[in-house]
Amino acid sequence: MPKGAMPVLVGVGQVTDHWDGTAGPDGAPSPKSLCVDASKIALADAGIEASEIDTLAVVRIFEDSVPGDRHPHGHNTNLPGTIARDIGAAPERAIYAAVGGQSPQQLANEMAARIHAGEIECVLVTGSEANKASKAARKHGVAIDWADGDGLAVEDRGMGEMLLSRPEIKHGIIAPAYFYALFENAMAARDGQTRSERRAEMSDLFAKFAAVAAQHPHSQFDTASFDQTFLATPSKANYPFADPFLKWHIAQDAVNQSGAFIMMSEDKADALGIAADKRVYLHGSGEAGDDFISERPVLDGSWAMQTAIERALAQAGTEAGAIAAFDLYSCFPCAVFSSMAVLGIDHKTETRPLTLTGGLPFFGGPGNNYSMHGIVSMTEWLRQRPGETGLVLANGGWMTKEAVGVWSTTRPETFQPVEPIAKPTKKVALEAAPEQGTVETYTVTYGKDGPMSGIIFGRTETGDRFIAVAAPDAMPRLLEEDSPVGLPVKVTSEDERNTFTFI
Repeated sequence: MPKGAMPVLVGVGQVTDHWDGTAGPDGAPSPKSLCVDASKIALADAGIEASEIDTLAVVRIFEDSVPGDRHPHGHNTNLPGTIARDIGAAPERAIYAAVGGQSPQQLANEMAARIHAGEIECVLVTGSEANKASKAARKHGVAIDWADGDGLAVEDRGMGEMLLSRPEIKHGIIAPAYFYALFENAMAARDGQTRSERRAEMSDLFAKFAAVAAQHPHSQFDTASFDQTFLATPSKANYPFADPFLKWHIAQDAVNQSGAFIMMSEDKADALGIAADKRVYLHGSGEAGDDFISERPVLDGSWAMQTAIERALAQAGTEAGAIAAFDLYSCFPCAVFSSMAVLGIDHKTETRPLTLTGGLPFFGGPGNNYSMHGIVSMTEWLRQRPGETGLVLANGGWMTKEAVGVWSTTRPETFQPVEPIAKPTKKVALEAAPEQGTVETYTVTYGKDGPMSGIIFGRTETGDRFIAVAAPDAMPRLLEEDSPVGLPVKVTSEDERNTFTFI
């Protein structure tokens, strides 16, 4: 395989299955079956046979992303191998990616670079989630069987780096919504917003995403009635989860969805007779990885997003104003606000698409694989608008791992491989047992019976950060309309856990 080859994306496919267990086990999807279906669509879209694939890369599913997860429907011990077997492929190499929502775009960046280096010639990248099927089967007592295996040799990249620090875990910051709520309330405090004002702005942004999802043929949810008022108002259908988030401000993982794309060298595409109007090129890529959230100097934005986006735009030789469409990762509103800030976008006046799917709360959030649907939908959008340029932002962790791709049907003069992942150089010192300080950001988490716990990041007089949970007498102030950010607190410490009260 020649070095210096031009990589090109030539085939895409995506599927969404609405099986909900009410009619019994017939037709129940699995992560494997969904990947097989999407992969076959991508192969048909490219007009090639599975025998052409020399490399298969699979995004890691939820059940293999948590140490010790129990696989309630049986364990597929070799997901890449069983996918290859069922589509009739015999790849020379197979990869099972590490954890993270950046994976689809990161794999596109990596595979394009490997095609350019002459290491591979034709790659299928796919991923899926069948969490909706799993939850439905357990709810209705329906037996479904996902157990499978294969002898194909696989490069299993494992869980990846740890995303939670010991102090964060000790203080109960263990769910994605809790981390993102700390970002969201830092942004609200910066902008002088009350809880209701922040919810109104988040909901104004996300009502536009819900409207896009309502028109997308592969959306998991019916969001046609999800206007700004519904999204901003607590209700039985839109209950509080972690202030300021209500249910529909959060990525929804109860989905049966899969996507796939095929990349190859331009020479191979020529040899296979793949039409020019099928071809989409990667013009620029960028990747960055951040520290634990409690160590980041800035909480009202994302250094990793800024770095990855700027790298991708610079490599593509373009700027944000020249991008015709975006698929911005939207697990929570603050992720979109952070990327828009980097791109210089005001959602109130912006007319370009910010999402082509409708985003993770409304189109669906299939675990690590959402941005596969972003890439597929971007490919379809660009094919209909030759010469335009689009940007896909994929996000993992809590704005921890970022991967960006700038795509166009226009052939670039040259291809530049993605640079090594950028890492931050500045950290905030964490004070283990402070005596007092001020609130930097906060959230209140909720259970079925209402408010459950309050968590703050604070700053000491010397500028160090600390984490603390609310004493019972501090909770009422956290629940008030006005933000507590900036208020003084006193702190007591026991067993690596800090508790605060307001002074």
